[in-house]
Amino acid sequence: MTKLSVNINKIATIRNARGGETPSVTEAAIKIQEYGGQGITIHPRPDERHITRKDVYDIKPLVTTEFNIEGNPHRPFIDMVLDVKPEQVTLVPDADDAITSNAGWDTKKHLDFLTEIIAEFKNAGIRTSIFLDPNPELVEYAAKTGTDRIELYTEAYAKDYTSNKERAIKPYYDTAVVAADFGLGLNAGHDLSLDNLKFFADNIPNLLEVSIGHALISEALYMGLENTVQAYLKRLAQW
Repeated sequence: MTKLSVNINKIATIRNARGGETPSVTEAAIKIQEYGGQGITIHPRPDERHITRKDVYDIKPLVTTEFNIEGNPHRPFIDMVLDVKPEQVTLVPDADDAITSNAGWDTKKHLDFLTEIIAEFKNAGIRTSIFLDPNPELVEYAAKTGTDRIELYTEAYAKDYTSNKERAIKPYYDTAVVAADFGLGLNAGHDLSLDNLKFFADNIPNLLEVSIGHALISEALYMGLENTVQAYLKRLAQW
């Protein structure tokens, strides 16, 4: 079964545009889980453009499903994750000034760095995942780091889906097969939506979790949050 983890960064973006506490990220986390969401994902960045450090600590006790914290493993991020102890940490190599995540790790180039960081998290009992482009050659080096999972970066799939979905999914399928050979769990995320999720989930073997934020929150403006969460669960054949 593929779990749905909802990224609530965009709730924080709207709140921060006006100031104050509306809309509430904590209320969103509670409601999403009530509506069937199986995880809450956040991606705190150093400039706190959306999720803040305070949010991280406020959300933690409210998550009854699974808490996934994404981010570039600078020392302040590492120390915060070790303190909060989410169920999962996803390592993303985004620059501080990036609008959104735009690439996966070169696991061969950064093998030693990732191995060291992952050991810290695993020693604390936190499951680890590495954000990865759909490249089977990088999976072997991801496995060497000791990570538990990889998260496939799905922007390229989403862009190519409408023109040729079979071509769009092939590198992801190939990478997923190699990940299984190395015993790695498989997550996916970035630009997955109600339009393209079902085909992806139906054709990627051993897909454990999808993390979806921008599209889901955007669609919720028209459909309502409860209806949208349940629509995503239907795409994953869980509702």
